Order: sequence, then C-alpha cells, then structure tokens
Amino acid sequence: MITPRCILYTKWLLHNLFQMSLGPMRISSSDLKSIRKEISEVEDSGAMIRRLFGNYNNDDFDVSWEVDAAVDAFSIFSSKWTIEILATLYIAGDRRFNEMRRLLRGISSRTLSDKLTTCVQNGLVDRVVEDGPPIRVIYRLTEHGREAGRLLSPLVAYMKLHHGRVVGPK
Repeated sequence: MITPRCILYTKWLLHNLFQMSLGPMRISSSDLKSIRKEISEVEDSGAMIRRLFGNYNNDDFDVSWEVDAAVDAFSIFSSKWTIEILATLYIAGDRRFNEMRRLLRGISSRTLSDKLTTCVQNGLVDRVVEDGPPIRVIYRLTEHGREAGRLLSPLVAYMKLHHGRVVGPK
C-alpha cells in the first residue's frame, strides 16, 4: 500500500508520490523525550517572541500587522512545490536541475524552473553557474534558506509526532 507524502492540495496520482513506510518510525524513549522537550522549548521561545512583539503594538503595528506578517511568511512555504524543493535541498543537499526533477516525482520541468526562480527571488536558494565545459548549474540553499529549514525542523518534528509517524518503542 502507498501512503501519500505530506503535501497540501495534491493533484497527483498516488503512483507519482513518494512511497512512505506503512508503519511509524520507532525511536528510543529517551530520544522521544528529548524531541518533545526541544519542541516544548521552541513553543516557549515562540510565545516569548510573540509577547515581545506584542509590547510594540500601536496604531501602526497592531495585531492585524502581525497577522499579515505571518501570512506573508507562510505564503512563501505554502506554495505548491516550494516546500518540496526546499526540503529536497535541505535534506539531500545541493542539486542540479535534473537531479531535483527526479527527486520531485510529478513536477514538470516548467514548474520546477518557475518555482526555483521564485525561491531564488525570495533569497532562499542560490543558482550557482559553474564554468564548464560543460557549464553546470547547481541549486543550493542560501543561509536564509538553511536557517528557515532549521526553524521549520521543530514544526516538522511536531507534525511527525502528532500524526503518529514517530513513536516510542513497543
């Protein structure tokens, strides 16, 4: 049985999606406890950051400004294929165009090109041209892209736990 990867609003058939194992990843009790502790610390940090920003709320920077800023931040990552591209580069490292296309089953060359251009414009990905022959183009995360990946890692861990993809020992 194939289970779909965790993407929103997919239109691709199951045979185009990555296969994931049927059962959850089993980790030691101590590692599970450590992960939960780290997630809790991130939640505490997020609440503290939210309170600090809240101290500056006024007529110009009110709650609606904060909501707009959050929506802007998440819109970059919620675009179809963008999170898959960023995750591929974060997990698999620097990649050439066709390597990425093979890893991202179901994406067209045109869509990949467009999404990579958007990621470059948003400062998340660098397009590095290496002199040849042949000329090679490598895509890699910028420091901003790597930091965003590190900041998203606790959210990904939380979602893995929440959806039962990671559990403790039997």
